[in-house]
Parts: sequence; structure tokens; C-alpha cells
Amino acid sequence: MSSSESRSTEVAAEVSLVDVAREIIELDRAQAMRLLSSAPLGRVVFTRDALPAIRPVNHLVDADGDIIVRTRLTSRLTSAVRGNSAVVVAYEADDIDPVRHTGWSVVVTGLAQPITDPESIARYEKLLHPWVDKVMDTVITIHPEIVSGIRLVEK
Repeated sequence: MSSSESRSTEVAAEVSLVDVAREIIELDRAQAMRLLSSAPLGRVVFTRDALPAIRPVNHLVDADGDIIVRTRLTSRLTSAVRGNSAVVVAYEADDIDPVRHTGWSVVVTGLAQPITDPESIARYEKLLHPWVDKVMDTVITIHPEIVSGIRLVEK
């Protein structure tokens, strides 16, 4: 089979996948948090100069259901949550297949604040390793208040 015939077959297969009917299934809180726990990467949405800002970060979900991220003391995210008062943020993670148009998405809205307990910081520094080659000297927790999620499936 030539490369153009092979590509034609691939395109035909992709088109047929697009024609498959899909439906959205709402997830309950436990299902959504379980999927979020399985994702290695998410996006945190916070306020910067009164406008929404989004940053991709790796995370973990601790035993209490809080989302833990590490960042730099000088980052915009840290500046947004600095201090003793909690700040409202959103956190989103997903796993969507761009060819099959199936997968899931979870959005959490909650209160974020820096973790200040040295033992907790040390614990999370051992468990959560940054993906970038920079010092990540701040640990932030996001306590989920609103959790929503969907799964996009073929009918």
C-alpha cells in the first residue's frame, strides 16, 4: 500500500470516528476526584490584576482530597495566594482523545492558600517533584468546594 493510500485509509477512519454519536455523562464528586487524582497535569486559574490567569502545573491529590501544587515564591500564582487569607481559584484537568472525541474533564473551584507547616512542606516536597528545572519553594493547597466533571463517551 502506498503512503497516500495509507493516509486515505487513516483519514477515512478518523472521519468515521467523528460521525459516531457521543453523550456527556455527569460525574459525581467521588468519580471526578478519582479521575483528577489520576491526572499528572492540570491548570490552575487564579486572578492576576483583576483578570483570570491560567498556569499548567503538576499536582497531587492528598488523602483529605486537597489538591497540592508546588510553585516558586516569586511566581504570579504565589503572589495571588500569599498571606493568611485563602483565595478562590479553579483547577482543571482532563484526558480527552482528540481523534475519538472521548474522555473526561474535571473542574474544581476552591480556596487556595500556602502551606506553612514545615513537616507538611517537607512531605509534599518528597511526594511532588516539579517538571521544570527551577526551585519550587512554595507549596499551595487547594481545598475543593465545588467539584464538577463530565465524561464524553460514544453512544
